[in-house]
Amino acid sequence: MKKTILIVGFLFSILTATAQQDPQYTQYMYNMNVINPAYATGDQSLLDVGVLYRTQWVGAVGAPKTMTVFAHLPVNKKVELGFSLISDDIGDGAKKENNFFADFAYVLPLQNNHKLSLGLKAGFSSLQTNFNGFKFESTSTDFAFDNSNLLKPNVGVGAYYFTNKYYVGLSAPNLLNTKHIEKHAGISDYGSENVHAFFTGGYVFTLSDAFKLKPAFMSKFVNGAPITVDLSANVLYNDKLELGASYRLGDAVSVLMNVKATSNIRVGYAYDYTVSNLGQFNSGTHEFFILFNLDLLSKGYDKSPRFF
Repeated sequence: MKKTILIVGFLFSILTATAQQDPQYTQYMYNMNVINPAYATGDQSLLDVGVLYRTQWVGAVGAPKTMTVFAHLPVNKKVELGFSLISDDIGDGAKKENNFFADFAYVLPLQNNHKLSLGLKAGFSSLQTNFNGFKFESTSTDFAFDNSNLLKPNVGVGAYYFTNKYYVGLSAPNLLNTKHIEKHAGISDYGSENVHAFFTGGYVFTLSDAFKLKPAFMSKFVNGAPITVDLSANVLYNDKLELGASYRLGDAVSVLMNVKATSNIRVGYAYDYTVSNLGQFNSGTHEFFILFNLDLLSKGYDKSPRFF
């Protein structure tokens, strides 16, 4: 099936706009180890496993679709391990990127039950581009649209300071600059990936025995692109039902919800309404997640009262 030139526009807007190189998440607070390898909980032998699916800019030709699988396990009081698998598809198969990373976090106990975790992330990214079937106005060859199949290593670092009430994190999950499409005959590179830095934080306010207020933020910094800022606030009722709203500055407003379906399963959904000029080309973004908390030692406790 022939793909329209509109897909090319989306590819260029995403590949050259560094702010969208790494997948965007509205419910980032529930897959934190994807963006910060130092993420820690302190719940020994409680395995957290999650799946998150995001379909962005629904109705727009070639819009991104992202599937993320992640897991996190505290091995003991000081060591926590994790992994993440991220599959990103842009242009209905024109660009597919798969990222696999393993995480290592070392937790340093501080005074008054405060903790500082330092983390390392290592893995690789595979990129496939397939422009077969594209129809162009010009018959001239453009090497930027060569099909490619690349495998690139990468590493990341992070720091995560947390208590039972709040957390603050700083991370760079991809430290190595990569060029997804190399130079050909002097033609400039396309798809160069810059380092992304994330600054995150959240707090849990206990309003009553039944209600908790959970504000959070995430800022993303990329060289040559505007700073991205997400601000959110969720209300948790009876430790089971959570409702909230989020605003991504200049980009989208969102509604979020999740529910504790069983003692160890939580499911959630978010809808983003685009407020930028891209809004006229799409009907919004949908994001779904499911989290499993598996008690490997059958201690019978729930997740930490931080609820992060």
